Amino acid sequence: MLRLRTKAVAKFKSHLFGGDRLSAISAAGIPIASRKYSTDSPVPESADVVIIGGGSAGCNTLYQLAKRGVRAVLLEKSKLTAGTTWHTAGLVWRLRPNDVEIRLLAATRDLLMSLEEETGQNSGWINNGGLFISHSPERLDEYSRLATLGKCFGIESHIIGPEESQKLFPALDPSSFTGALYSPGDGVVDPAMMCTALTKGATANGGCVIEDCTVTQIITGENLLGMKDVRGVMTNKGTIRTNTVVNATGVWGRDLIEPLGVFLPLIPMKHAYVVSETMDTIHQMLPNVRDHDFSLYFRIQGKSICMGGYENNPILLNRVPGDFHFGLYDLDYSVFDTHIQGAVKLCPAFGSAGIKSTICGPESFTPDHKPLMGPDPTVSGLFHSVGYNSAGMMLGGGCAEQLAKWIINERPDRHMFAYDVRRFTPKQKKALNWATERSHEAYTKNYSIVFPHDEPLAGRNFTVDPFHKQMIQYGAVMEERHGWERPGYFLPDETVVVQPYDWYGYYDHPKNANTHYEEALKGDYTFGFSEHHDLIGEEALTCRHDAALFNLSYFSKLFLTGS
Repeated sequence: MLRLRTKAVAKFKSHLFGGDRLSAISAAGIPIASRKYSTDSPVPESADVVIIGGGSAGCNTLYQLAKRGVRAVLLEKSKLTAGTTWHTAGLVWRLRPNDVEIRLLAATRDLLMSLEEETGQNSGWINNGGLFISHSPERLDEYSRLATLGKCFGIESHIIGPEESQKLFPALDPSSFTGALYSPGDGVVDPAMMCTALTKGATANGGCVIEDCTVTQIITGENLLGMKDVRGVMTNKGTIRTNTVVNATGVWGRDLIEPLGVFLPLIPMKHAYVVSETMDTIHQMLPNVRDHDFSLYFRIQGKSICMGGYENNPILLNRVPGDFHFGLYDLDYSVFDTHIQGAVKLCPAFGSAGIKSTICGPESFTPDHKPLMGPDPTVSGLFHSVGYNSAGMMLGGGCAEQLAKWIINERPDRHMFAYDVRRFTPKQKKALNWATERSHEAYTKNYSIVFPHDEPLAGRNFTVDPFHKQMIQYGAVMEERHGWERPGYFLPDETVVVQPYDWYGYYDHPKNANTHYEEALKGDYTFGFSEHHDLIGEEALTCRHDAALFNLSYFSKLFLTGS
């Protein structure tokens, strides 16, 4: 096994790209969206909605608005798919741990399947299925719950054993895992083909796409309530009057709106995958693979495997240069090697195949691994659709549909609070260090088991009340909500202190020696009753028979004024 891995690493390094970005794109087999839009024509004088950014989020939003009769204009400072979309892996899954996300994924998938009939343009959708690999009983329990939830929405899936999994994907080593969840309706989409089909459908319904058009300023005024409101956008091609702007600029989402005094908890990071040489045992209709315990995925690309994942030490970025339209970074093998090791264990043939190309580009991530969507609370008429945490292809269609309804009807028809940008307090949005810590932990835990109860270790003690120290002395095990620390339950005769974030021992941070709080959290890592269930029950009975004090500081406060 070690020999295979070492051989694979050596071959990876022999295929590193030089400075030629376009040759890198070509070697990866990644097309760029069709550049059919005129770059010389002037911008329109006015529009109902101006969308800034021509990636998955922007193209999907343009399509959904145009289909509903809205005069929408999409402005892209380079070419469509620039930034993150062009190099995305394009995986589309169907199963998630909650009903809202399942519906959003279904809306995206339905759109991908219908676009060609509507527009005559292939959307790039391939329905090759998906395998979720399990290495433990707890993971298989999670998959069983996903399958049960999926049944409620008519989604076919099956819990299968290693041998049956190998029949679906012959290159897998069945001795390396304990079981899998098979979802035959999963697939993959080509980002360039998808964006081309979306914009073709949008322009057929009156939408407008302008490439090589840089927004230099969002023009604002002041409404009767003394609040900033959108009046237009200024570009290198002229000014467009509009009352509604959608920020769909991806990794540049913070840069666009900070001149307005608006802040977003959006952190860019390097995110990578590698593309293998062709393999005899691989063909396009093999299922894509997600191995959550090894924190990696396989996407099938012809006779090759695209392999990537989520490591504990991603390379954090402060800013992405404004002209990094189709740029790539060199792959850091000291970061990526953990995925190589896992991939070779799961699929030994991968270790000897060699690598055709490496893709390492910027992606944007958020403190809770959910997108930032909806109306900005400080600038009327400004909407956001950024921070998709490398899931923009699978969530893009469903989220854009909800955003279009949000813009037109002032509310979506799904319960979108988990994605609503207003879920973060003003203090959280301005705290870049807090957002960086939390986004790092959310990235590293992306493939962790989603238990009903869990608490972050990052960004803690952000806001505490006057009784915080006393509560700790009385044995409080703290939980966090909206940046506030509050007692979850009490452990008698114990002192459980939340430690400063140790970054999982990376970036020259030593791991915390005191892990008492982490050990207490493990009691909640179950789909059954918590180890602390009886303690919590006693506290609940105290509320009924005696007196109790609740800390509701983290709740929203509404101030009503006027006569």
